[in-house]
Amino acid sequence: MCRIAPRPAYLWRWNVTTLPPLVPMLVSLIGGYLLGSIPVAVLAAGRRGVDPREVGDRNPGFWNVRERLGHRAAVPVFAGDTAKGVLAGLLGLLAAGAHTTGLGVVTGPSATAAYLAVGAAMIGHAWPVFAGFRGGRSVLTFAGGIAVICPPAFVLALALLAVTFLLTRSFAIGARAGVFAIPLLQLPFAPIGHVAATGALMCLIGVRFGQAALAARRA
Repeated sequence: MCRIAPRPAYLWRWNVTTLPPLVPMLVSLIGGYLLGSIPVAVLAAGRRGVDPREVGDRNPGFWNVRERLGHRAAVPVFAGDTAKGVLAGLLGLLAAGAHTTGLGVVTGPSATAAYLAVGAAMIGHAWPVFAGFRGGRSVLTFAGGIAVICPPAFVLALALLAVTFLLTRSFAIGARAGVFAIPLLQLPFAPIGHVAATGALMCLIGVRFGQAALAARRA
């Protein structure tokens, strides 16, 4: 009786280990940048006839849209800019084989790819190819990326935000406390190299705030 040989595994599923090591990194960088370049604030505010790059502090992000158009109009911006970081982090994670610890913290080759993807998404948000390279400060995109890179630190940052908000009645102060504490909150769950990489991502946010301050001074 003639038996049909089973099909090779590569015909049934994609196996990341068969790819050259450079491919997941390129996928992470290019995919992350394109995701970050989606101008969520410009699209959301544009539906109401406003270009956030031309009003207020000229930052196409959640805070400026909220100040100009109100909380309801800013909700899609908050969700969309955060989702860009989440999707970029997931892209990097999956592109490099989805290596995580029991708590979901990225590890091994997936850590490098995830950090590259999130960093590229932040650069895309700051200098978006789809919006004339005039973007925002990448805070929410960074937060969304951390949700994938180190879920426990992200949850603790949310808790700190909530506690700070209850004490100060200021969401802005709570958000700053949660974001700036992320490297410390990450320490118990990730190697020091990963914490340093998180700090490097935060430096990009600092660069964007510095550029905004210089632009305001020249205006």
